[in-house]
Amino acid sequence: MKVILVNDRGGVSRSFNFGGLSKALLGLCLLGLPVGAFFIGANLPATESDVFDSRAVKAWNKALRKQQDQISDADQQAREQLTALTVKLAELQARLTRLDALGERLTTIAKLDEGEFQFGATPAVGGPEDSGIAGTSDLPYHPPEFLEVIGDLSDQIEDRQMQLQTLDSLMSRQQLQDEQFIAGRPITRGWMSSRYGYRTDPFSGRRSWHKGVDFAGKRGSDVVSVAAGVVTWAEDRYGYGQLVEINHGNGYKTRYGHNSEIKVKLGDIVKKGQVIALMGSSGRSTGPHVHFEVYKNDRPVDPASYIRRTGR
Repeated sequence: MKVILVNDRGGVSRSFNFGGLSKALLGLCLLGLPVGAFFIGANLPATESDVFDSRAVKAWNKALRKQQDQISDADQQAREQLTALTVKLAELQARLTRLDALGERLTTIAKLDEGEFQFGATPAVGGPEDSGIAGTSDLPYHPPEFLEVIGDLSDQIEDRQMQLQTLDSLMSRQQLQDEQFIAGRPITRGWMSSRYGYRTDPFSGRRSWHKGVDFAGKRGSDVVSVAAGVVTWAEDRYGYGQLVEINHGNGYKTRYGHNSEIKVKLGDIVKKGQVIALMGSSGRSTGPHVHFEVYKNDRPVDPASYIRRTGR
C-alpha cells in the first residue's frame, strides 16, 4: 500500500509504502476514529438546554403540587361556608315563622280587618320591566338554587318587618286613644256622695250649682287618673284645696280636688289608672272625699256619662 502526501502549496510531495502489517494497523486507526468519537460524545457533559429542561420540569411539578394544595384548601373552606350558610338559613326560617305567628296574633288582638295584614303569604311585589339599560342581556339571569332560597327568605323577612312596623304604629295609636279615653271612677274604693247639678250647699244651705261629682271614702285612699294626660295643675287652689288637673288632649281635662297629698307634679305625664293623689278633706270640704270634674272645650260637663264608661 502506497500513501502520497502533498503540501498545501502543491509543490512538495512524499510517498510511503506500507506492508501487510502496516496496512492492518492503519485500518484499525481509521476504524477507531468513529468509535472513539462515539465514546467521547457519550461521556461529554449535558448541554445547557438539557439542564434547563430538567429544572423547568421540577418547577412545574412544584407549582402543580402547590395549586393542588390551594384547591384542596379552597374546597374545604367552601364546604365550611356552605355548612354555616345552611345553619343561618335554618335560623332565618325559624325567625320568619316566629314573626308570622306574632303578626297574626297581634292582628287578632288589634281586631284589624281580615286581609289587611297577611303574614303567611308571599310578599306581593311588581313593577314594569326596564329593558332600556345599556349592556343588559336579553336572557334572564338564573341564580343558583341556594341563593334563590336565601333571596326569597330575605324578601319575606323584610315584608314581615314592614307589616309589623305598620301594625305597631296602628296599635300604638289605638292604645294612645284608649289611654286618652276618659272612662271609670277616680277612686279605687268609696262611693258617690253628691251628683252633678243643682244641690243644697252644705255650708250656706242655699241652692247652688255643683259642677262635678263627689266620691267619699277613707282618708288616704288612692285617687287615680281616669285617662292618660299631662298634669297642668298640682297644688292648692281656692275652694278645691289640694287640686290635681290633667289635660287629656282633644279638648278634655279633668280635676281632682280636696286631696290630702299630691303624688304628681306640674308637667308630669300620667297613665290611665295611675295614682295621682290621696283622698283628703282640704279646701272647702266637710269630710274625706274627692271632687271630680270633667271639662270639654273649657266647659264643665256631667262626669256621670264618663264614669259609666268601661273603655273601648
